[in-house]
Amino acid sequence: MIPSLIITFREVLEMALIVGIVLGYLSQIRRKDYNKVVYAGIGFGILASISGAILFHNLAGGFTGRTEEIFEGITMLIGALLLTTMLFWMMKQRNIATDLKQKIDHQLESQHGWGLFLLVFVSILREGIETVIFLSASNVASESNSLIGGAVGILLAMVVGYLFFFSTKDIDIKRFFNYTSFILVLFAAGLVAHGVHELQEAGIIPVIIEHIWDINPAVVIKGEFPLLHEKGLIGGILKGLFGYNGNPTLLEVISYVIYLVSAAWLWKRETDRKALGMTRPVTTNLVNS
Repeated sequence: MIPSLIITFREVLEMALIVGIVLGYLSQIRRKDYNKVVYAGIGFGILASISGAILFHNLAGGFTGRTEEIFEGITMLIGALLLTTMLFWMMKQRNIATDLKQKIDHQLESQHGWGLFLLVFVSILREGIETVIFLSASNVASESNSLIGGAVGILLAMVVGYLFFFSTKDIDIKRFFNYTSFILVLFAAGLVAHGVHELQEAGIIPVIIEHIWDINPAVVIKGEFPLLHEKGLIGGILKGLFGYNGNPTLLEVISYVIYLVSAAWLWKRETDRKALGMTRPVTTNLVNS
C-alpha cells in the first residue's frame, strides 16, 4: 500500500502542478478562453491512461509460467529505470514554470488550440503511463493490491496541489519531492533486485549462489510468522517498500547495492551542481513568476 501511495502521490502531484501552471498563466495573460482546451487535454489524457492501464493489465494477465516470470522481471527493471529517470529529471527542473509558459506562448501564436491541447494531453498521458508501469511493478514486488494506496495517494496529491496554488502561505514543494524521492530511490533498488530474481527464476540470469542468507523459517511456529519473515509484520512492510528479501541470491544483493551506490553518486553530483547555482525554493510564487 505505501509504495503505491507514494507513487501515485508523486505522479498526480506533478500532473496537478503542470495543469495549475498552465491555467494560472492563461489567467495571467487573460486568455481564459483556452481553459476548455486545457480541460479537454486533461480529460483525454486521463482516458488514454486508463485505456493503457487496461491493455497493460490484459497483456500481463495472459502470461503464465516462464513467460510470466520474464515479463514481470522486465516490467520491474523498466519500472526502476523510469522511476530513476523521473526522479533525477525532477531534480534538474529549476525553471519548469518558465519553460511551460514559453511553450504556451509558442502554441498560442498559431491561433488555434491543438498545440495547447497536445501539450496538456501528452503531459497527462506520460505521467499516467508511468504510473501504470510503477504500480504494476509494485504489485508484483509486494504481492499485494495497490488500489487503496493509489486512491489515497491521488487524494493527497489533489489536496496538496490545491493548497500549493490557492493557499495564502507559500509552500516549499521541493521539500515534498525531496522526502519522497529518497523513499522512491530505495523502492527502485528493490525493483531492480526483484527484477533480477524473476529473471533468475526464468533461467535468463544465472543464480550463482542461491541464498547468501536465509532468515525465512521453514516451519511456521504457532501459526504466526516471525517479524522479519517476508510475510511477517516488519518483513512484509520492508518487502513492499524497500525490496526486502529474507533469502536473497548473490546477484540480488549485488544489484541492489550497485543501484544504491550509483543513485547516491548521481544524487550527490546533481546536488553539487545545484549548490553552485543556488536558487530559491519553489513556492506558490511559481505561478506568478
